[in-house]
Amino acid sequence: MDGDLLSDLLAPLRLRGVFHSRWQARAPWGVRGERESCAIVHYVQDGGCVVRLPGSDPVRLGPGDLAVFPHGSAHLLADAPGSPAVPLETVLPGREPGEMRTVHIDGPGPGTTMLCGGLHYEADAAAPLYRALPPLLVLDRPAVAAEPLLGDMLARLAGEWESGAPGLRLVAVRAFELAYVLALRAALARPGRDAPVLRAMGHPGVAAALLAVQRRYAEPWTVGTLAAEAGMSRSAFAAAFRELVGEAPMRHLTARRMQEAARLLAETPLPHSGVARRVGYHSTVGFHLAFKQWHGTTPGDYRRRRRAA
Repeated sequence: MDGDLLSDLLAPLRLRGVFHSRWQARAPWGVRGERESCAIVHYVQDGGCVVRLPGSDPVRLGPGDLAVFPHGSAHLLADAPGSPAVPLETVLPGREPGEMRTVHIDGPGPGTTMLCGGLHYEADAAAPLYRALPPLLVLDRPAVAAEPLLGDMLARLAGEWESGAPGLRLVAVRAFELAYVLALRAALARPGRDAPVLRAMGHPGVAAALLAVQRRYAEPWTVGTLAAEAGMSRSAFAAAFRELVGEAPMRHLTARRMQEAARLLAETPLPHSGVARRVGYHSTVGFHLAFKQWHGTTPGDYRRRRRAA
């Protein structure tokens, strides 16, 4: 495939800052975090822990494993299933992007050392395909090692924290940003990808159509022309797209257009007619109706609200 879908997927996120922390916890311990408006990365340096999403089975993490939460989903971290858990706010109150902390949890049992980062981004800038990423991606130690820059950087970051070297705050911010990109790249390259959207990004035909929608959303696409872009028959393309992306091709196109329209309304002085043309609508009335149906408000009200904010 000609192009870089992962770069197109992540570039619009516009990170606003990273809150990062180093955890040293001795069993028994447990921390319960609510959903946050950021991506979250947990890297286990030593020891081990379990991570669990609400309603899911716990996943064991060992030394060198990496857990990524693209949407900041609520989750539990603990030394073992069933350990009592306290709210995250009690051990890390008042977290702000750009800060760094060290967390100590004392106990009589085995110890665990982790590096954790929260990457804050503007949710409205997330591409529709990014929103389809699963709530949790886990890379075990071999998968992290298979992405040499990722494993080496996390190991070095852990050493930097212990040494307290000058510039650690800035180094950690940049390291977590890069670790997030590399983790998604490693998840995409992993054989037997579990998440359908990751398989979509690795499917030559569907990925070609996704890249076309991401970059050339204003063109007059139909299911037939997207299928031709994918090099597939119309029926095979529509079925594969829906199975892997989780929605029909034209709905995904509308989501991309509405995302870009929201950005243009918030960040540019373009009149509504100009925004409509930029995102592929030749009728301002048609654009107005589509925007209100998608965002639940008119383009004018959306622009006023965003500028007031």
